[in-house]
Amino acid sequence: MEDLTARVLSAIALIRPFLNDDGGDVELVEVTQNREVMVKLTGSCRDCSMKQSTLRGGIEETIRKAVPEIKAVIAVED
Repeated sequence: MEDLTARVLSAIALIRPFLNDDGGDVELVEVTQNREVMVKLTGSCRDCSMKQSTLRGGIEETIRKAVPEIKAVIAVED
């Protein structure tokens, strides 16, 4: 599971600069045993009206491309 988490973190590192350019960010919360990735959107991404698009079209696509075993990427809130 540690290898999977490391690969997810590497994928997040690829998308992070694009999020940072708009004042946002994403944090990895957990990679579950069911191979679901829990993330938390922060900064301007947290309240942005486009956050679902960012989550699906940017973050999830990047993670699943790099780590095809991942079944879902889910945003969690505080």
